[in-house]
Amino acid sequence: MNLTLHLTDNCNMDCAYCLREKCPKDMSEEVLFKACDLAFSKGLRAGLCFFGGEPLLKKDLIYKALDYCEDKVKETGMKFDCKMTTNGSLLDEEFLKRAAKAKMGIGLSFDGTAQDVCRVFVGGKPTSSVVEEKAKLLLKYMPEATALATIAPQAVPHYAESVRYLHELGFKHISLVIAYGRKVNWTDEDLELLRDQLEQTCEYIKELFIKGDHTFVGPIYSKIGECIRDKNPAEKCHLGVRQMPVTPSGELYPCTSFIGDPDYLLGTVYEGVNDKKLIEISKRASTPETCVGCDLVKRCTNSCGCSNRMNTGNENEISPLQCTYERMLIEISDALGEELFNMDPAKFQKEFA
Repeated sequence: MNLTLHLTDNCNMDCAYCLREKCPKDMSEEVLFKACDLAFSKGLRAGLCFFGGEPLLKKDLIYKALDYCEDKVKETGMKFDCKMTTNGSLLDEEFLKRAAKAKMGIGLSFDGTAQDVCRVFVGGKPTSSVVEEKAKLLLKYMPEATALATIAPQAVPHYAESVRYLHELGFKHISLVIAYGRKVNWTDEDLELLRDQLEQTCEYIKELFIKGDHTFVGPIYSKIGECIRDKNPAEKCHLGVRQMPVTPSGELYPCTSFIGDPDYLLGTVYEGVNDKKLIEISKRASTPETCVGCDLVKRCTNSCGCSNRMNTGNENEISPLQCTYERMLIEISDALGEELFNMDPAKFQKEFA
Protein backbone atom coordinates (compact mmCIF):
# COMPACT_ATOMS: atom_id res chain seq x y z
CA MET A 1 0.00 0.00 0.00
CA ASN A 2 1.30 3.48 -0.89
CA LEU A 3 0.83 6.38 1.50
CA THR A 4 1.88 10.03 1.37
CA LEU A 5 2.81 11.15 4.88
CA HIS A 6 2.17 14.83 5.56
CA LEU A 7 4.76 14.99 8.33
CA THR A 8 4.04 18.65 9.01
CA ASP A 9 1.83 21.46 7.77
CA ASN A 10 4.66 23.91 8.38
CA CYS A 11 7.20 25.17 5.86
CA ASN A 12 10.26 27.43 5.87
CA MET A 13 9.41 28.88 2.45
CA ASP A 14 6.61 31.19 1.36
CA CYS A 15 5.97 30.35 -2.29
CA ALA A 16 3.64 32.68 -4.15
CA TYR A 17 1.58 29.92 -5.78
CA CYS A 18 1.40 27.45 -2.87
CA LEU A 19 -2.16 26.64 -1.82
CA ARG A 20 -1.31 24.91 1.44
CA GLU A 21 -1.82 26.91 4.61
CA LYS A 22 1.22 26.82 6.87
CA CYS A 23 0.62 25.97 10.52
CA PRO A 24 2.66 24.31 13.29
CA LYS A 25 0.86 20.96 13.04
CA ASP A 26 3.24 18.00 13.09
CA MET A 27 2.72 14.26 12.87
CA SER A 28 3.32 12.37 16.12
CA GLU A 29 5.46 9.24 16.35
CA GLU A 30 2.33 7.26 17.17
CA VAL A 31 0.62 8.31 13.95
CA LEU A 32 3.85 7.77 12.00
CA PHE A 33 4.24 4.16 13.14
CA LYS A 34 0.53 3.43 12.64
CA ALA A 35 0.86 4.75 9.09
CA CYS A 36 3.88 2.51 8.49
CA ASP A 37 1.90 -0.48 9.78
CA LEU A 38 -0.96 0.41 7.44
CA ALA A 39 1.40 0.63 4.46
CA PHE A 40 2.55 -2.94 5.18
CA SER A 41 -0.98 -4.25 5.77
CA LYS A 42 -1.96 -4.78 2.11
CA GLY A 43 -0.33 -6.07 -1.03
CA LEU A 44 3.20 -7.26 -1.67
CA ARG A 45 4.89 -3.87 -1.49
CA ALA A 46 4.77 -0.96 0.95
CA GLY A 47 5.48 2.58 -0.18
CA LEU A 48 5.88 5.87 1.67
CA CYS A 49 6.21 9.38 0.30
CA PHE A 50 7.49 11.94 2.81
CA PHE A 51 5.65 15.19 2.23
CA GLY A 52 4.61 18.41 3.91
CA GLY A 53 4.72 21.35 4.31
CA GLU A 54 8.44 20.82 4.18
CA PRO A 55 9.16 17.24 5.33
CA LEU A 56 12.77 17.93 6.29
CA LEU A 57 11.52 20.09 9.14
CA LYS A 58 10.69 16.70 10.67
CA LYS A 59 13.87 14.92 9.67
CA ASP A 60 13.77 12.92 12.90
CA LEU A 61 10.47 11.35 11.87
CA ILE A 62 11.90 10.32 8.50
CA TYR A 63 14.82 8.58 10.20
CA LYS A 64 12.44 6.78 12.56
CA ALA A 65 10.16 5.75 9.69
CA LEU A 66 13.08 4.32 7.71
CA ASP A 67 14.36 2.34 10.70
CA TYR A 68 10.87 1.08 11.51
CA CYS A 69 10.15 0.04 7.93
CA GLU A 70 13.47 -1.79 7.62
CA ASP A 71 12.35 -3.89 10.57
CA LYS A 72 8.94 -4.42 8.92
CA VAL A 73 10.67 -5.68 5.78
CA LYS A 74 12.53 -8.30 7.82
CA GLU A 75 9.34 -9.21 9.66
CA THR A 76 7.03 -9.47 6.61
CA GLY A 77 9.33 -10.18 3.68
CA MET A 78 7.61 -7.41 1.75
CA LYS A 79 9.32 -4.91 -0.52
CA PHE A 80 9.59 -1.31 0.64
CA ASP A 81 9.95 1.86 -1.45
CA CYS A 82 10.22 5.44 -0.30
CA LYS A 83 10.40 8.87 -1.87
CA MET A 84 10.25 12.49 -0.82
CA THR A 85 9.34 15.87 -2.27
CA THR A 86 11.35 18.69 -0.69
CA ASN A 87 12.29 22.31 -1.24
CA GLY A 88 15.86 21.18 -0.59
CA SER A 89 16.93 23.96 1.73
CA LEU A 90 17.52 21.60 4.67
CA LEU A 91 19.33 18.81 2.83
CA ASP A 92 22.67 17.77 4.30
CA GLU A 93 25.20 14.99 3.81
CA GLU A 94 24.07 12.98 6.82
CA PHE A 95 20.51 12.84 5.56
CA LEU A 96 21.49 12.09 1.97
CA LYS A 97 23.71 9.20 3.04
CA ARG A 98 20.78 7.71 4.98
CA ALA A 99 18.39 8.37 2.10
CA ALA A 100 20.77 6.79 -0.40
CA LYS A 101 21.03 3.71 1.81
CA ALA A 102 17.23 3.44 1.75
CA LYS A 103 17.23 4.01 -2.05
CA MET A 104 14.91 6.94 -1.53
CA GLY A 105 13.72 8.76 -4.62
CA ILE A 106 13.92 12.53 -4.12
CA GLY A 107 12.08 15.18 -6.06
CA LEU A 108 13.57 18.65 -5.56
CA SER A 109 11.13 21.52 -5.93
CA PHE A 110 13.34 23.94 -7.81
CA ASP A 111 12.08 26.46 -10.34
CA GLY A 112 15.42 26.95 -12.04
CA THR A 113 16.26 30.52 -13.00
CA ALA A 114 12.75 31.51 -11.90
CA GLN A 115 13.40 30.32 -8.33
CA ASP A 116 13.40 33.76 -6.69
CA VAL A 117 10.39 34.94 -8.67
CA CYS A 118 7.99 32.85 -6.59
CA ARG A 119 9.97 30.76 -4.12
CA VAL A 120 11.31 32.78 -1.19
CA PHE A 121 11.97 32.01 2.45
CA VAL A 122 9.45 33.02 5.08
CA GLY A 123 10.34 36.68 5.59
CA GLY A 124 11.08 37.26 1.90
CA LYS A 125 14.75 36.33 1.49
CA PRO A 126 15.69 34.72 -1.87
CA THR A 127 16.27 30.97 -1.98
CA SER A 128 18.06 30.39 -5.29
CA SER A 129 21.68 30.40 -4.08
CA VAL A 130 20.89 28.07 -1.17
CA VAL A 131 18.89 25.62 -3.26
CA GLU A 132 21.45 25.59 -6.07
CA GLU A 133 24.14 24.43 -3.65
CA LYS A 134 21.77 21.86 -2.14
CA ALA A 135 20.92 20.64 -5.65
CA LYS A 136 24.60 19.99 -6.32
CA LEU A 137 24.86 18.10 -3.04
CA LEU A 138 21.75 16.07 -3.88
CA LEU A 139 23.10 15.10 -7.31
CA LYS A 140 26.38 14.02 -5.71
CA TYR A 141 24.53 11.31 -3.80
CA MET A 142 21.54 10.80 -6.10
CA PRO A 143 22.39 11.57 -9.72
CA GLU A 144 18.95 10.31 -10.80
CA ALA A 145 17.07 12.81 -8.62
CA THR A 146 14.26 14.78 -10.25
CA ALA A 147 13.98 18.56 -10.51
CA LEU A 148 10.37 19.67 -10.10
CA ALA A 149 9.63 23.16 -11.44
CA THR A 150 6.31 24.94 -11.05
CA ILE A 151 5.82 27.79 -13.49
CA ALA A 152 3.50 30.61 -12.47
CA PRO A 153 2.51 33.35 -14.95
CA GLN A 154 5.19 35.74 -13.68
CA ALA A 155 7.85 33.04 -14.19
CA VAL A 156 6.91 32.08 -17.76
CA PRO A 157 9.75 34.12 -19.35
CA HIS A 158 12.20 31.83 -17.52
CA TYR A 159 10.68 28.51 -18.67
CA ALA A 160 13.08 27.51 -21.46
CA GLU A 161 16.21 28.87 -19.80
CA SER A 162 15.25 27.04 -16.59
CA VAL A 163 15.22 23.73 -18.45
CA ARG A 164 18.69 24.44 -19.82
CA TYR A 165 19.94 25.62 -16.42
CA LEU A 166 18.65 22.55 -14.56
CA HIS A 167 20.11 20.24 -17.18
CA GLU A 168 23.49 21.96 -17.07
CA LEU A 169 23.39 21.72 -13.28
CA GLY A 170 23.28 17.95 -13.71
CA PHE A 171 19.64 16.88 -13.63
CA LYS A 172 18.74 14.08 -16.04
CA HIS A 173 15.08 14.14 -15.10
CA ILE A 174 13.28 17.49 -15.21
CA SER A 175 9.55 17.90 -14.77
CA LEU A 176 7.70 21.19 -15.22
CA VAL A 177 4.07 21.98 -14.46
CA ILE A 178 2.19 25.23 -14.61
CA ALA A 179 0.80 26.69 -11.40
CA TYR A 180 -2.92 26.29 -10.88
CA GLY A 181 -5.34 27.50 -8.25
CA ARG A 182 -6.65 30.64 -6.66
CA LYS A 183 -3.26 32.31 -6.17
CA VAL A 184 -2.42 32.61 -9.86
CA ASN A 185 -4.06 34.55 -12.67
CA TRP A 186 -3.24 33.46 -16.21
CA THR A 187 -3.94 35.89 -19.06
CA ASP A 188 -4.08 35.27 -22.81
CA GLU A 189 -0.75 37.08 -23.07
CA ASP A 190 0.81 34.74 -20.50
CA LEU A 191 -0.37 31.72 -22.47
CA GLU A 192 0.99 33.08 -25.74
CA LEU A 193 4.35 33.61 -24.07
CA LEU A 194 4.13 30.11 -22.62
CA ARG A 195 3.66 28.73 -26.14
CA ASP A 196 6.81 30.50 -27.26
CA GLN A 197 8.72 29.16 -24.25
CA LEU A 198 7.54 25.62 -24.91
CA GLU A 199 8.69 25.91 -28.51
CA GLN A 200 12.09 27.16 -27.33
CA THR A 201 12.24 24.19 -24.95
CA CYS A 202 11.55 21.87 -27.89
CA GLU A 203 14.55 23.34 -29.69
CA TYR A 204 16.72 22.50 -26.70
CA ILE A 205 15.27 18.98 -26.52
CA LYS A 206 16.16 18.62 -30.19
CA GLU A 207 19.76 19.57 -29.38
CA LEU A 208 19.86 16.92 -26.66
CA PHE A 209 18.36 14.32 -29.00
CA ILE A 210 21.00 14.98 -31.65
CA LYS A 211 23.75 14.63 -29.04
CA GLY A 212 22.28 11.39 -27.72
CA ASP A 213 21.70 12.96 -24.30
CA HIS A 214 18.97 10.94 -22.59
CA THR A 215 17.52 13.68 -20.40
CA PHE A 216 13.81 13.44 -19.63
CA VAL A 217 12.02 16.78 -19.93
CA GLY A 218 8.41 16.55 -18.83
CA PRO A 219 5.69 17.04 -19.74
CA ILE A 220 6.82 17.18 -23.39
CA TYR A 221 8.57 13.79 -23.22
CA SER A 222 5.51 12.28 -21.53
CA LYS A 223 3.15 13.50 -24.23
CA ILE A 224 5.32 12.06 -26.99
CA GLY A 225 5.83 8.74 -25.22
CA GLU A 226 2.15 8.33 -24.31
CA CYS A 227 1.18 8.99 -27.91
CA ILE A 228 3.40 6.37 -29.51
CA ARG A 229 2.59 3.83 -26.79
CA ASP A 230 -1.13 4.63 -27.08
CA LYS A 231 -1.25 5.24 -23.34
CA ASN A 232 -4.04 7.30 -21.85
CA PRO A 233 -2.69 9.71 -19.18
CA ALA A 234 -6.18 9.90 -17.70
CA GLU A 235 -5.72 6.33 -16.47
CA LYS A 236 -3.13 7.58 -13.95
CA CYS A 237 -5.86 9.06 -11.76
CA HIS A 238 -7.55 6.65 -9.37
CA LEU A 239 -8.50 8.62 -6.28
CA GLY A 240 -7.01 7.07 -3.17
CA VAL A 241 -6.06 3.80 -4.86
CA ARG A 242 -2.45 4.44 -5.87
CA GLN A 243 -1.27 6.99 -3.31
CA MET A 244 -3.30 7.97 -0.26
CA PRO A 245 -2.43 11.05 1.82
CA VAL A 246 -2.13 10.78 5.60
CA THR A 247 -2.61 14.02 7.54
CA PRO A 248 -0.52 14.87 10.64
CA SER A 249 -3.43 13.70 12.79
CA GLY A 250 -3.66 10.39 10.92
CA GLU A 251 -6.70 10.95 8.71
CA LEU A 252 -6.83 9.33 5.26
CA TYR A 253 -8.11 11.05 2.12
CA PRO A 254 -8.16 10.15 -1.60
CA CYS A 255 -5.87 13.00 -2.65
CA THR A 256 -4.30 16.20 -1.32
CA SER A 257 -7.00 18.56 -2.60
CA PHE A 258 -9.64 16.68 -0.61
CA ILE A 259 -7.94 16.95 2.79
CA GLY A 260 -10.31 18.37 5.38
CA ASP A 261 -13.51 17.52 3.48
CA PRO A 262 -15.52 15.08 5.64
CA ASP A 263 -17.30 13.69 2.58
CA TYR A 264 -13.96 12.32 1.38
CA LEU A 265 -12.59 11.04 4.68
CA LEU A 266 -11.57 7.43 4.03
CA GLY A 267 -10.63 6.45 7.56
CA THR A 268 -7.67 6.87 9.88
CA VAL A 269 -4.40 5.07 10.50
CA TYR A 270 -6.01 3.72 13.68
CA GLU A 271 -9.17 2.32 12.10
CA GLY A 272 -7.81 1.56 8.65
CA VAL A 273 -9.35 2.29 5.26
CA ASN A 274 -13.08 2.24 4.62
CA ASP A 275 -12.79 0.03 1.53
CA LYS A 276 -16.44 0.44 0.53
CA LYS A 277 -16.12 4.21 0.51
CA LEU A 278 -12.77 4.04 -1.26
CA ILE A 279 -14.24 1.96 -4.09
CA GLU A 280 -17.18 4.31 -4.40
CA ILE A 281 -14.95 7.40 -4.55
CA SER A 282 -12.42 5.85 -6.93
CA LYS A 283 -15.18 5.18 -9.45
CA ARG A 284 -15.88 8.93 -9.60
CA ALA A 285 -12.56 9.58 -11.33
CA SER A 286 -14.17 9.60 -14.76
CA THR A 287 -13.97 11.78 -17.84
CA PRO A 288 -15.71 15.14 -17.30
CA GLU A 289 -18.89 15.56 -19.34
CA THR A 290 -17.44 18.57 -21.16
CA CYS A 291 -14.58 16.37 -22.42
CA VAL A 292 -16.68 13.52 -23.79
CA GLY A 293 -16.40 13.54 -27.57
CA CYS A 294 -13.23 15.63 -27.65
CA ASP A 295 -10.66 14.32 -30.13
CA LEU A 296 -7.95 14.69 -27.47
CA VAL A 297 -9.83 13.05 -24.61
CA LYS A 298 -7.33 10.17 -24.42
CA ARG A 299 -4.30 12.46 -24.67
CA CYS A 300 -5.26 14.82 -21.84
CA THR A 301 -5.07 14.69 -18.04
CA ASN A 302 -8.74 15.67 -17.85
CA SER A 303 -9.76 13.03 -15.32
CA CYS A 304 -7.43 14.10 -12.50
CA GLY A 305 -10.05 14.68 -9.82
CA CYS A 306 -7.53 16.38 -7.51
CA SER A 307 -6.47 18.91 -10.16
CA ASN A 308 -10.03 19.54 -11.30
CA ARG A 309 -11.20 20.17 -7.75
CA MET A 310 -8.33 22.57 -7.14
CA ASN A 311 -9.12 24.53 -10.30
CA THR A 312 -12.91 24.48 -10.49
CA GLY A 313 -14.11 23.18 -7.13
CA ASN A 314 -15.57 20.15 -8.93
CA GLU A 315 -13.65 16.92 -9.44
CA ASN A 316 -15.52 16.25 -12.71
CA GLU A 317 -15.08 19.68 -14.27
CA ILE A 318 -11.93 20.69 -16.12
CA SER A 319 -10.90 24.35 -16.10
CA PRO A 320 -10.62 26.41 -19.30
CA LEU A 321 -6.96 27.06 -18.38
CA GLN A 322 -6.14 23.36 -18.17
CA CYS A 323 -7.97 22.66 -21.42
CA THR A 324 -6.10 25.41 -23.24
CA TYR A 325 -2.76 24.33 -21.81
CA GLU A 326 -3.28 20.65 -22.63
CA ARG A 327 -4.26 21.45 -26.22
CA MET A 328 -1.19 23.65 -26.63
CA LEU A 329 1.10 21.07 -25.05
CA ILE A 330 -0.19 18.20 -27.20
CA GLU A 331 0.13 20.23 -30.39
CA ILE A 332 3.69 21.31 -29.64
CA SER A 333 4.78 17.87 -28.41
CA ASP A 334 3.34 16.14 -31.47
CA ALA A 335 5.17 18.50 -33.80
CA LEU A 336 8.44 17.84 -31.99
CA GLY A 337 7.82 14.09 -31.96
CA GLU A 338 7.25 14.04 -35.71
CA GLU A 339 10.41 16.07 -36.30
CA LEU A 340 12.55 13.82 -34.11
CA PHE A 341 11.16 10.69 -35.75
CA ASN A 342 11.97 12.01 -39.20
CA MET A 343 15.50 12.84 -38.08
CA ASP A 344 16.29 9.33 -36.80
CA PRO A 345 13.46 6.75 -36.53
CA ALA A 346 15.59 4.15 -34.73
CA LYS A 347 16.88 6.60 -32.14
CA PHE A 348 13.35 7.98 -31.68
CA GLN A 349 11.93 4.53 -30.99
CA LYS A 350 14.69 3.82 -28.48
CA GLU A 351 14.14 7.17 -26.72
CA PHE A 352 10.34 7.20 -26.48
CA ALA A 353 8.92 3.71 -27.04
